[in-house]
Amino acid sequence: MAIDTSIARPTGPRLQKKAERGFSRPPLERMMRLHAALKSRHFPNCRKIAAELEVSPKTIQRDIDFMRYRLGLPIDYHAQEFGFFYTEPVTGFPNIEVSEGEITALLVAQKALAQYKGTPFERPLHSAFRKLTDGLKDRVSFSWHDLEDAISFRSAGASAADLEQFETVSRGVLRCLELGFEYRKLSSAGYEPRRVRPYHLGCLENQWYLFAEDLERRQLRTFALPRMRKVKLTTKGFRRPADFSIARILSGSFGVYSSGKKQRIRIEFDPFAARLVAERKWHESQRVREGAGGSIILELELGGLQEIERWILSWGKHARVLAPNELAARIRDEVSAIAKLYRS
Repeated sequence: MAIDTSIARPTGPRLQKKAERGFSRPPLERMMRLHAALKSRHFPNCRKIAAELEVSPKTIQRDIDFMRYRLGLPIDYHAQEFGFFYTEPVTGFPNIEVSEGEITALLVAQKALAQYKGTPFERPLHSAFRKLTDGLKDRVSFSWHDLEDAISFRSAGASAADLEQFETVSRGVLRCLELGFEYRKLSSAGYEPRRVRPYHLGCLENQWYLFAEDLERRQLRTFALPRMRKVKLTTKGFRRPADFSIARILSGSFGVYSSGKKQRIRIEFDPFAARLVAERKWHESQRVREGAGGSIILELELGGLQEIERWILSWGKHARVLAPNELAARIRDEVSAIAKLYRS
């Protein structure tokens, strides 16, 4: 049986104001509340449930009609109790039917929100997710209570960017309005003023970045949101360049940053790391070649060395840079500096 999630939307001035504040109860949630009240023989009626859920009585009546005639639930009206009840025992709510692709996508989306738990983004993301679940279409059955343990995410190092700041930056990107803010570079001890034309806002490796044209430097720069403060939206508009492409910009980076001419990176991984590296796609340019004794050689085309250097170091003794010489020298110097920290 399929639940038509397009029915029973709130109407009226009072409900419209509520919706404008970001509140919307999906039909499924209302029906589950009705189901619980009917099972416990609380004799719910349209007026009381509508007041509780802040929707119209007609909406609740449509929900009840749907549960009765489309889901086949044994609902009747008790004249003495002035409310509805189940005429026979109902053990559980009928299965919901949606497409397999939709439910997988929804599960992934819901679990992905876990990385923002405890941050200012948690509440608005959950609110948005609830609204999105109000439009499922195609057909395949699943049991609602079996979903919670199906998929999980665990993410370390998630950014806790300020929500108000994020909204200001996103408005600048969406409305093509210049932004002013103070920014602290990793290599700097203090903040400096910036004025930019924001082109794109992206989340890479659990960190939010703004890709914008720095008006003073007349270059496209990348700004990490946690290093920004005192963000202000101006009234000066601009046109995003027609040839701007975030895919092209990131094509030469291993993460976020790309500078200079692209170089061919060649890294040898021993048999221990070979299988782990070969299982994943690290960059769109990558090529994996078999080496001696179960090792592999990973080849990449990158325009910057800083991020790939940190990644290679994370593999410890299991990775060795074959090219370019500059990258091999940087790894060697870093390893020497690390070794000095542990000399007794």
